[in-house]
Amino acid sequence: MNLTHTGFDRLPVVDVSGLYGDDFEARLATARTLDRAARDTGFFYVTGHQVTREQQTALVDQAKRFFAAPNDWKMRYYIGNSRAHRGYVPEGEEVFAGGKRDRKEAFDTGADLPLDDPLVAAGTPLLGPNVWPDQPGFDHAVTGYYRATMALGRVLFRGFSLALGLPETHFEQYLNTPPSQLRLIHYPHDATAADAPGIGAHTDYECFTILMPTAPGLEVMNGNGEWIDAPPVDNAFVVNIGDMLEVWTGGTYVATSHRVRKVSEERYSFPLFFACDYSTVVAPLPEFATPEAREKYPPVAAGDHLFAQTAQSFMYLKQRIARGDLVLPDGSKALASFGQQARYAAVEE
Repeated sequence: MNLTHTGFDRLPVVDVSGLYGDDFEARLATARTLDRAARDTGFFYVTGHQVTREQQTALVDQAKRFFAAPNDWKMRYYIGNSRAHRGYVPEGEEVFAGGKRDRKEAFDTGADLPLDDPLVAAGTPLLGPNVWPDQPGFDHAVTGYYRATMALGRVLFRGFSLALGLPETHFEQYLNTPPSQLRLIHYPHDATAADAPGIGAHTDYECFTILMPTAPGLEVMNGNGEWIDAPPVDNAFVVNIGDMLEVWTGGTYVATSHRVRKVSEERYSFPLFFACDYSTVVAPLPEFATPEAREKYPPVAAGDHLFAQTAQSFMYLKQRIARGDLVLPDGSKALASFGQQARYAAVEE
């Protein structure tokens, strides 16, 4: 069982166009390439996708317009006023392991579900209606990009299924109404920025992440505990393994710790955190359920894990916990419980 990545010095590139075709052998060959990247680095570039440049450009343009607006106007859409963790995230709102606040602002969205949706009506955390700012074209651009990247995520999951020796549709049973989140993130220009971490090192809580960045700054931890640059590649997404795929594969795929270095260049970043359904109970698949894996990865409720990690990262939710208005699910893990970060806990952030 491969519990650590290789000492890679760059991210591999995986052309996933073969996953879209009717040729099973081509899909299988692509899945094997995907598998090697997931095992060796847990972080890789994806090309050959079907998210159009127009969809990408529209999202970036709308994000630039929104974040350029006055703070008072942006705070009308403050995430703490949302019932489904949607809306504007001001600088300092988010705190990762280690307690350091991040110098960034964001806007969080997801599947735009009505209040009478059965899961929303039942009070399922992280599901519900989006918050849409009064900005022409914003909701259209965000929705179009969200749907396109969610479709890519389903294609990638079919590839992972093949790679793991499962039927291609194995994971689709867990993808009915996932709380997959799309974040629009802005890192402001800072002429005095030093070459030091800007966003604390962390893993992603979901199955995997599909990221579109506009500028350098992302760093990935390799198997030696070293930080490796992951600069943007034209028309390619950065994909990384998250906590739930680490659990499902018994550590064969490791959730890769990453951070954003402080850079003077203004930067935008658009991660789609691809999750499984809130009620999914994740444990090592039979093929990976060794005694060691079962001990290290007891069953975890995917939605509860996501909600607990989120609640421990956002100030407005931490304040609700402190007041007793919010209680974490039983068995909630502390931040930084997965990936190499859990193994290199002493690494300076």
